[in-house]
Amino acid sequence: MKSESNLNKNRWFILLTVVLNTFMCCLDGSIVNVALPVMAKRLNVNMASIEWVVTSYLIVISAMILIFGRLGDIKGKTKIFRFGIILFTIGSFLCGMTNSLFVLVLARAIQAIGAAATMSTSQGIITHVFPANERGRALGMSGTFVALGTMVGPPIGGFIVSALSWEYIFLINVPIGIITFIFSMKIFPKNTEELSEKLDIKGAALFVIGIVSLFGALVQGQNTGYSQPIIIIGFVVAVVALAAFVIIEKRVKIPLLQLNIFKNKLFSLSIFCGFVSFIALSAVTIILPFYFQDVLKLSPAITGLFMMISPIILSVVAPISGYLSDRIGSEFLTLLGLILMSIGFVFMGSLNENSSLFIAAIFIAIMTVGNGMFQSPNNSLVMSTVAKNKLGIAGSVNALVRNLGMVLGVSLSTLILYNRMSHKIGYRVVNYVEGRNDVFIYGMRYVFIGAAVLCGIGAVITAVRLYSNRENNEEVIEEY
Repeated sequence: MKSESNLNKNRWFILLTVVLNTFMCCLDGSIVNVALPVMAKRLNVNMASIEWVVTSYLIVISAMILIFGRLGDIKGKTKIFRFGIILFTIGSFLCGMTNSLFVLVLARAIQAIGAAATMSTSQGIITHVFPANERGRALGMSGTFVALGTMVGPPIGGFIVSALSWEYIFLINVPIGIITFIFSMKIFPKNTEELSEKLDIKGAALFVIGIVSLFGALVQGQNTGYSQPIIIIGFVVAVVALAAFVIIEKRVKIPLLQLNIFKNKLFSLSIFCGFVSFIALSAVTIILPFYFQDVLKLSPAITGLFMMISPIILSVVAPISGYLSDRIGSEFLTLLGLILMSIGFVFMGSLNENSSLFIAAIFIAIMTVGNGMFQSPNNSLVMSTVAKNKLGIAGSVNALVRNLGMVLGVSLSTLILYNRMSHKIGYRVVNYVEGRNDVFIYGMRYVFIGAAVLCGIGAVITAVRLYSNRENNEEVIEEY
């Protein structure tokens, strides 16, 4: 009884620790973006190669997050969360102590395994320590910190690179990791009794192979070309592994991923809309730093300042959007958010080397207001469409889809960028071409228009769903 009382008293400190760690893990998915041009020069590699610093982190998280979500159910969420903090902190230290791209990517993978362990268990811990009447608000705060972590990474990275050096982007995580680990030891709920269930090893192995092969081939193909045998083999392995994963998950008694959760249409559509939104957002965080630094010739610090526009607006709009969703419902806000995001991306597609910084800031602001209006209500929709005993699964799937969207967004946006740049200049390029701003602008325009189309598709689906729900409600009223 005493421990329950302490748990209740400490719930907001537990939430603070969880969201701080979640923020840090999401931050590390995008914090290096502004530093990529500097890192590419220091490590003497091209733009396509340095992208592995971003994508390796996101790929490994995507491959491991379901596994740790299941292990959290079996071994205890607190135990897995603490393990994740330790591994993330060690990986961060190793990232900051190397000048080799290969070692850096390896250290990022270690970081990512730790991040996957904490991300997959954070929502379960929040659900456990908060009563039902406060749970929605707590989960909403967690979702807001996820979005903030994703958006605030580039500006923080820009300031660190300007004031210190790129290594401190990773080393700053070490003291934060130590602090969150100490808090987790002192105030987190003790591990409940372990389940006698076993991890679906076959499903886990197939999922990891499928995800790593798919995105590994997608990213590496930009360097070597997609006609290379090794790249084609990678795609084939991915298709076979993921198809086998689905078959096994349908047959096994206790699967890694309960596929029947996707039978809920509102859940599936909300997940899909979240997926396309993070694909689009990744295009911003990976492309804009190169536009500001290489085309407009801004310093990393000034670039960071302009990249702060999104997180500042998001920190204001997201809580208001969450409050409004409780009053008027989530679906209309997600529709309005996706429409604004699409409009913002269309405007951003018009940017060129002569665009004023004020106009660029306005366009970014429009996109961000849309993002802020969309994210919190959409997270609320995802978590509200499942039964209480499936909150953990829903949280893991939500986190998985978020990271898949981010890694796919980085891969697709750079793929489109290089493809269009190569078409414009007449030969294959995988880097910014000095003195040819027009080539970069040409490629960037296609990326942002593509992002606008994706958000537009999400908006159309949401509008159809909203219209269908209203018709159904009217029919129910008439029958009554």
